[in-house]
Amino acid sequence: RPRELTSWLARHQDAGPAVVLDVREPAEWRTASIQPADGYTLLNMSMASVPPRLSELDPDTPIACLCHHGGRSMQVAQFLHNRGFSRVANIAGGIHAWADEVDTAIPRY
Repeated sequence: RPRELTSWLARHQDAGPAVVLDVREPAEWRTASIQPADGYTLLNMSMASVPPRLSELDPDTPIACLCHHGGRSMQVAQFLHNRGFSRVANIAGGIHAWADEVDTAIPRY
């Protein structure tokens, strides 16, 4: 869940700065987005672009995947895990839950 991201980041801080990988589509990013914060950088990479851009991701970096409700990000997290990424999480509930739990200023769509 979004409210648990801070504790997940803390458990993986030994691996260096984490990435929140937003796998939604560009139109969705323009509609509603989170802001990078201490402890992680934000990377927008639509779900379909993850396989051809896999070399841009470091398998040793903690990566928390984000989408609208959690379905696409769960698939990407599993994809990464199956390719040797050992510090991967899905942000269950996606940006919709983020708007409820972390930042109520984020628009819901």
